[in-house]
Amino acid sequence: MALYRKYRPASFAEVVGQEHVTEPLSTALNSGRINHAYLFSGPRGCGKTSSARILARSLNCEQGPTATPCGVCDSCVALAPNGPGNMDVTELDAASHGGVDDTRELRDRAFYAPAQSRYRIFIVDEAHMVTTAGFNALLKIVEEPPEHLIFVFATTEPEKVLPTIRSRTHHYPFRLLAPKTMRTLIEKIVASEQVAVDDAVYPLVIRAGGGSPRDTLSVLDQLLAGAHADESGTSHVAYQRALSLLGATDVALIDEAIDALAANDSAALFGAVEGVIDAGHDPRRFATDLLERFRDLIVLQAVPDAVARGVVDGPEDVLERMREQASQLGTATLTRYAEVVHGGLGEMRGATAPRLLLEVVCARLLLPSASDTEAALLQRVERIETRLDLSIPASDEIVAAAPAVPRKQFVRRSEAAPAASPAPTPPAPAQPPATPPPATPPPAPAPPPAPPRQAEPRPVPVPAHAPAPEAKPVTPEPDPEPPPPMRAPAAPAVEAPPATPAAAVAAGEPNAAAVRSMWTTVREKVRERSRTTEVMLAGAIVRAVEGDTLLLTHESAPLARRLCEQRNADVIREALKDALGVNWKIVCEPGVAAAPVPSAPEPVRGGPAEPPPQPDGDDEESMLAEASKVDPAAPRRDPEEAALELLQSELGARRIDG
Repeated sequence: MALYRKYRPASFAEVVGQEHVTEPLSTALNSGRINHAYLFSGPRGCGKTSSARILARSLNCEQGPTATPCGVCDSCVALAPNGPGNMDVTELDAASHGGVDDTRELRDRAFYAPAQSRYRIFIVDEAHMVTTAGFNALLKIVEEPPEHLIFVFATTEPEKVLPTIRSRTHHYPFRLLAPKTMRTLIEKIVASEQVAVDDAVYPLVIRAGGGSPRDTLSVLDQLLAGAHADESGTSHVAYQRALSLLGATDVALIDEAIDALAANDSAALFGAVEGVIDAGHDPRRFATDLLERFRDLIVLQAVPDAVARGVVDGPEDVLERMREQASQLGTATLTRYAEVVHGGLGEMRGATAPRLLLEVVCARLLLPSASDTEAALLQRVERIETRLDLSIPASDEIVAAAPAVPRKQFVRRSEAAPAASPAPTPPAPAQPPATPPPATPPPAPAPPPAPPRQAEPRPVPVPAHAPAPEAKPVTPEPDPEPPPPMRAPAAPAVEAPPATPAAAVAAGEPNAAAVRSMWTTVREKVRERSRTTEVMLAGAIVRAVEGDTLLLTHESAPLARRLCEQRNADVIREALKDALGVNWKIVCEPGVAAAPVPSAPEPVRGGPAEPPPQPDGDDEESMLAEASKVDPAAPRRDPEEAALELLQSELGARRIDG
């Protein structure tokens, strides 16, 4: 006897994986709340007809209606899984008896009282095959049936059942079994059959059954029938035998293909295809198994405990291999692979050259640049991010040395002209220590600004005559004591970046050095959203990343304040999200860019960087106050024009046509 018949459940307690149906039905039976019509729907082979027979057995049991039939009365014996049947329980297939004449005959028989049972029950299988005229003939009796009459409709397509019929039934949807539940069931059956089965065979059987208990038991029955006896005389189902009988692809070939894709090795990938053909596997079946592997890898990445939940099943060695593969491939890459293979499966259906189409699919997998789809673009971006390795710097020394790159950009943007004048003055630092030896050691950062003071920045802090640069080196040191409140926070800010990037690295996010390396891309993303904001970023540099906050410094205090405004900060944050995949807050501080410079760039920045903090008083506040005044009668100005005018007046910018 076939396994699906031998192990058919005899009560609701024996039904596996349908607790959402069996529990409410059992409660209704025990409480006596019996309806005159039921509709059981769900995929094929999930237990609809078996549950209908159990319902009939429970209703007609001499101890019932009850959810636990006694199994010894005449009705229970007759309606047992392998029983002879009962004349009061009629089961008909609507696929061959769905016409109006058949339903009229059924209607006429329904009025007769049961011969030996409590209820007269009609089980209509494949109910969606009943014609509209047939349903209309049944409608009246389903609406107002006799007390002894109960209908049970079973169908895979409940939406095709006449709505007037469906609305008068209690609808119970059945579902396919989860792999974990199915494995428990078939392991129990294998133990009852006293057959040894390799652990790797179970996933093959479960996938071949597709979640249907009946189909899964049919596949298992075929394997058990072909089991060979081992040395001890016990029947044994080997993995290779199951692989050949079920036509599945060898796991080794799937692993070879995945490893080739991870390494972007075209020769190895096409070698795996050659191995599939040499082994006699169907190319379309190989593509299906490859798609299932992509699904497993995507789930393993998204759900770390997928194995414990039973979402991904397989032998332990295969699962370990899949975890390793999931760590080598990104989510965007796996998603595109799955989309390409899924599209190729449709093309391979009925194809005259399936191997050729499989090789074309493999070529598409290796060339994301050949497609302009969103999935291909995401895969290319993911590859770029992997190569840049934003999250893991080589060492702390690299993190500390990285600020030199943006500082050069800052000098190049703002002080291209002054950079030429300090060049001949490097010997000058030797003179200030000679003139005031005791005064130079305490303020260590003071000597670097000395070279620019010979040019002309000296008259800015102290309105004295330029001819006295030699006498001023000592006097300006006390004079800048008002500015130090602004520079004081800058000193710890320089100490913070080494620790802050480390925290960012630990969290798996880009550090300040990584942001600087991608700053050009960020500027392009900002320009796509707002040209005004991108222009204001011209004098801004990346100082540090502190937690979820990106700290910028700007040479102009007014522009720094404008960049901190909500709309401009939102533009920069969205650009960072597109370019780096982070969601950070934006903070821009004025005048801090000149303080943290430790070495070579200091003489270049010393002259131009100090003037902005000096007039950072009433003049700038009045400028901001005037900018905030809005005259309702005045004509509205273009924000971009206003920003460009501000850049021209504050920074001496020059408009570039075109």
